[in-house]
Amino acid sequence: MSSIYLDTHTAIFLHAGELELLGTEGKRLIDANDLLICPMVLLEFNYLYEKNKIRYDARRIYTALNATFGVTLCALPFADVAHQALDVNWTRDAFDRMIVAQAQVNHNATLITRDRSMHLNYRSCVW
Repeated sequence: MSSIYLDTHTAIFLHAGELELLGTEGKRLIDANDLLICPMVLLEFNYLYEKNKIRYDARRIYTALNATFGVTLCALPFADVAHQALDVNWTRDAFDRMIVAQAQVNHNATLITRDRSMHLNYRSCVW
């Protein structure tokens, strides 16, 4: 069993029970692996909540994902991830930079995302 990262939107779809929005490979990996989110995903949940883009705050979403799917918050050292993010220069989105860097620091772990830019620039993305 491997550790798989969930992008923000993937985690939101999972929380909402909208599994049909996930790709076939993403669904298969979710069922068969340990699931992680980057701390930046947690922060982005609250950012989206504060902008009224999603209905629930970060704590509620994370608690539900953890209880229902065993999703855990990745505990890799922030300094290591921030240093790696310096090389993620294909985007200006700080959330995306840190999310990809987190997966890279964890031995280029798989990241489940539908984000086209991530797929084009990080070879370990699936949907």
